[in-house]
Amino acid sequence: MTQRALDSSGEQTPGTPRPAMIDAGAELDPVHPMEPPPARRPDGLSTAEVAERVARGEVNDVPVRSSRSVAEIVRANVFTRFNLIIGVLWVIMLFVAPIQDSLFGFVIVANTGIGIIQEWRAKKTLDSLAVIGEAKPTVRRDGVAAEISTSEIVLGDLVELGPGDKVVVDGTVAEADSLEIDESLLTGEADPVIKRAGDPVMSGSFVVAGGGAFTATKVGREAYAAQLAEEASRFTLVHSELRSGISTILKYVTWMMVPTAIGLIISQLVVKDNNFKDSVARTVGGIVPMIPEGLVLLTSVAFAIGVVRLGRKQCLVQELPAIEGLARVDVVCLDKTGTLTEGGMDVTEVRPLNGSDEAYVTWVLRAFGSSDPRPNASLQAIIDAYPAGGGDARPATGGDARAAGGGDARLSTGGDVPAAGGAESWTVTDAMPFSSARKYSGAAFAEADGTASAWLLGAPDVLLSEGDATLTEIEHLNEQGLRVLLLARAEGELNAPGAAAGAAPTALVVLEQRLRPDAGDTLAYFADQNVATKVISGDNAVSVGAVAGKLGLAGAENTLDARRLPTDPDAMATAMEGNAVFGRVTPQQKRDMVAALQSRGHTVAMTGDGVNDVLALKDADIGVSMGSGSEATRAVAQIVLLNNSFATLPSVVAEGRRVIGNITRVATLFLTKTVYSVLLAILVVCTQVEYPFLPRHLTLLSTLTIGVPAFFLALAPNKERAQPHFVRRVMRYAIPSGAIAAAATFATYLVARHHYSGEGALEAETSAATLTLFLVSMWVLAIIARPYTWWRVGLVAAMGLGFLIVLVVPWLQDFFALKLVGAPMPWTAVGIAVAAAVLLEFVWRWVGRRFGM
Repeated sequence: MTQRALDSSGEQTPGTPRPAMIDAGAELDPVHPMEPPPARRPDGLSTAEVAERVARGEVNDVPVRSSRSVAEIVRANVFTRFNLIIGVLWVIMLFVAPIQDSLFGFVIVANTGIGIIQEWRAKKTLDSLAVIGEAKPTVRRDGVAAEISTSEIVLGDLVELGPGDKVVVDGTVAEADSLEIDESLLTGEADPVIKRAGDPVMSGSFVVAGGGAFTATKVGREAYAAQLAEEASRFTLVHSELRSGISTILKYVTWMMVPTAIGLIISQLVVKDNNFKDSVARTVGGIVPMIPEGLVLLTSVAFAIGVVRLGRKQCLVQELPAIEGLARVDVVCLDKTGTLTEGGMDVTEVRPLNGSDEAYVTWVLRAFGSSDPRPNASLQAIIDAYPAGGGDARPATGGDARAAGGGDARLSTGGDVPAAGGAESWTVTDAMPFSSARKYSGAAFAEADGTASAWLLGAPDVLLSEGDATLTEIEHLNEQGLRVLLLARAEGELNAPGAAAGAAPTALVVLEQRLRPDAGDTLAYFADQNVATKVISGDNAVSVGAVAGKLGLAGAENTLDARRLPTDPDAMATAMEGNAVFGRVTPQQKRDMVAALQSRGHTVAMTGDGVNDVLALKDADIGVSMGSGSEATRAVAQIVLLNNSFATLPSVVAEGRRVIGNITRVATLFLTKTVYSVLLAILVVCTQVEYPFLPRHLTLLSTLTIGVPAFFLALAPNKERAQPHFVRRVMRYAIPSGAIAAAATFATYLVARHHYSGEGALEAETSAATLTLFLVSMWVLAIIARPYTWWRVGLVAAMGLGFLIVLVVPWLQDFFALKLVGAPMPWTAVGIAVAAAVLLEFVWRWVGRRFGM
């Protein structure tokens, strides 16, 4: 059993390695076979040895990237299926038609350039934030422990571990102090594994309790889970309903476009005996608008700008679709500590129980604080209140200094004990770090007079029997939002079976938690957005409910002790939906609770910062970690709040809603164009007439009614709640809108063909059809721009003014081959467009009533 000698400050002697339970003869885990452990190196590698390993390339050089490389960004934006199609058509047009019919190619180049620049900006933001949020492991070299970058670890390094630390490379345990490691992310086993010296540890696992150190045996790409950390923070554009929906739409568009384009080519080049170059130009003019090329671009730009905006608020989005995902969340599960409350706590009172001596309790708490080299928040509050070497409180020198539970527990066998020779002269003989599964920690001491004692510190309702009268007193404290720990004297060894059940209550330690000043406003925001909030904590349910009540959480009085939570998933889901606060929740229960909510169709976000939150964060639809949280939680979370502010979440939700709502609007614009382009081509093929438009006409229309307004609409504020079934919602509006636009335009074209004759008739017919199509498209834009604001009205008006300028300026008339001839036909075109607009209004309202907006 390891003994821990303390100096007068209560700290370990400088230069001394962290004390550990060493078992050199421990057997290797048969499940994870590994080479024999290297020789014991308590001081770690020397500087010279590190330099040698670096020279040999034995460095943990796995590139951990938070974003795609510049080359990947360029490749993803340039080499797309539709860019290839448009590029071929553009080259053809450069040879057979005037430059104004090739404008669509320059627009694509400009759009692609914008996409590359915006994603590059997002990459720079992500890379800088990833460096800020990177956890640095502690490595012991030349006997001195220091934090270094993960990429600087070399083969043979001695890496220290504590609660919440992630194992970053494979290795063999060299020191173990009640070390418990969770390997569930690798093996699927939920129970933590106790590690002893000589046992293997794998990268990707994390420490849930205790501490120690391990020697790195595999680094870089040879490590078992070397790619896990890389993938955890990779910039990605996949696995989102929005992007998968757009991919589905593009697949259908391709199926429609190919046969229609073939028919149009045959119709214009074979059936009609026109000028070859003019036929090619009109054929290309019919194919190009079928492609919603800007839709993918604008989606990427919207996401990328969202990343930049959130980055300015110290929010690291490790997986890009998380912005969208959080906007779709309808249940947020919050961990109280670190989310609703700040990390620190204060000891407000210590209440001795059963006649225990208050001074003696003070010595026990002082010594207890020195038992854990990595104290949690509760123990740190005790250390701050009762620092080793501080105060002059002394226990009585007679037999009245006994702790509850029996035995002479005096610090000294007689006479006054100098203040500096009290708790500091105790020796830690054993320690049991806090575990969220146990709900308590423990420590054993050899006291100043040689007496041996063992103590437990943790949840009163776990350490006390159910009918204990002290629980009533604790309940009153919990109702005030105070956190209460019980100090109890254990009988026998700390790890003995029934140690907690036979412990004698000695004192209550009352802690006050510091509420986050912005937590109340954030809870109110989620309530206003109809997002249910569930507070899930390992603390007492009543205490957690009181804290939540102080912050204004609706339903905070509906508390449930998780020990009474049913195990059946359906019954658990019912309990989750009926209550808002849950206490005494184990890590596995957190995971089960997330799964239960998801089984009811809920989209669940989970926030947390401790190792007990990792499993739930991993399984939730969106995992949100605090920047100050453990390395393990940051690794599995999709969103990391580097400023540790829960109040940043509404900004993430707002960005997601902006992206989803605006891209839905923009997609309707693009797909309306695709639908009317395909239908016009089909009508032309069926009626065997010339295609009415040249590429320049549709480039002008696309720019004014889709391209420019879509860019502004995609980046505008939007607080609409995200709705599911993206493809269905878009197509419900795009198909009828495109059909109405195509019918109105082709009707105008046929009327114009009967109205005009002679030389220049085709140009006059095209101008009339263009006028109708522009007006109908403008009405679709006007509908999509609702609800109107001053800038939305200005945007629509500016697009209309742009088209009017083209119609009245002579050189623009010539450039775009647009000239309205006479008065009857243009006014007929306007009348047909007005009728189409009325029909559009009716259809949109009917669809809205029938299916919901």
